[in-house]
Amino acid sequence: MDVHEAIRIRRSVRDFADMSVPDTSLIRVLEAARLAPSSSNRQNWMFIVVRDAERRREIAAAAGNQMWIAGAPIIIAAVATEPASLMTSTVPRYAVDVAIAVDHMTLAAAAEGLGTCWIGRMSQEKVCAILGVPETCKVVTVMPLGYPRSAATSSKLRKGLEEIVRYETYSP
Repeated sequence: MDVHEAIRIRRSVRDFADMSVPDTSLIRVLEAARLAPSSSNRQNWMFIVVRDAERRREIAAAAGNQMWIAGAPIIIAAVATEPASLMTSTVPRYAVDVAIAVDHMTLAAAAEGLGTCWIGRMSQEKVCAILGVPETCKVVTVMPLGYPRSAATSSKLRKGLEEIVRYETYSP
């Protein structure tokens, strides 16, 4: 599958089949994150793979009781290891770097026939405690990973390019 096809078919999955993810697929997803670009090639991230069912339930509870998250056979927590670091533009490095790495994972997952969903609603304190993440780090997202229970039934609603693209300046 080429990257354009992976972008086209990728969707947020919230209902997972009761099937395990082969290690070969998981490694390809994690390898996509490892190969992602990062500011000054610092790779200031850590990815925690959670397979244990009880720990997945605890994470789902800490993510606003979104218990469907625990239905995925794997949850990957994306952790920024230097969240205070800023680029010269004053943008936090982790906000860009981890997002790129996670996006690479979502596309690799789509290419593997897997589904994912970026989870932003969570208690930082609770998730860090569950996963043993040091206070010096920040969990950016927890991402369930597994086979979708059903095929996509609708196309993604997206704004047209004319609504989101400007040339030369912000003004239309």
